[in-house]
Amino acid sequence: MESLAPCGGEVSGTNGLHLSEVSPYALECCEGKAYRPNIVSQRGESMSLKEQITGDMTAAMKAKDAARTSTLRMLKSAISYREIEKGAALDDEELSKLLRTQLKQRRDSVEQYQKGGRQDLADKETAEIAIIEGYLPQGASAGEIEQAVTAAIAETGATSMKEMGAVMKATMVILAGKNPDGRAVSETVKKKLS
Repeated sequence: MESLAPCGGEVSGTNGLHLSEVSPYALECCEGKAYRPNIVSQRGESMSLKEQITGDMTAAMKAKDAARTSTLRMLKSAISYREIEKGAALDDEELSKLLRTQLKQRRDSVEQYQKGGRQDLADKETAEIAIIEGYLPQGASAGEIEQAVTAAIAETGATSMKEMGAVMKATMVILAGKNPDGRAVSETVKKKLS
């Protein structure tokens, strides 16, 4: 049977892994390819987002990818914390909301680190953002956000900044499932209402 060492290392004794022991994502990780969002388990079932994160964390550990392992551990910890808080398992929609929260925190951190002159920490947070974004659907484009804001303004009849909250709420409903960047939506609404 063929065997494979993590990320191109030499196969020797017990360090080698059989191809059947390596997840499809681990193979892609070693080849430098992008994340595949629809991973299917060995039984042919579609994996939940939590299972994907857990499987990818294991693959990252086997591939000795410290940055990815660290980020996925933090995500897994945040998921566990939220599940304990809720008292039940999270579904994929709740996990996506949690991931968007994690993204927002990291974007804010990048901004603060750049203001403080800590580019090394900003780069680390940026790398974590890239990993987390791999588990979310493609974000809404600027054009889609612009169209949604225009439709929300027409729907709410807003004419001034006083109605920004109503427009934001309507816009987010229109963009539901498209993973919109809240900051971009807010800036577009401000531009249209001023």
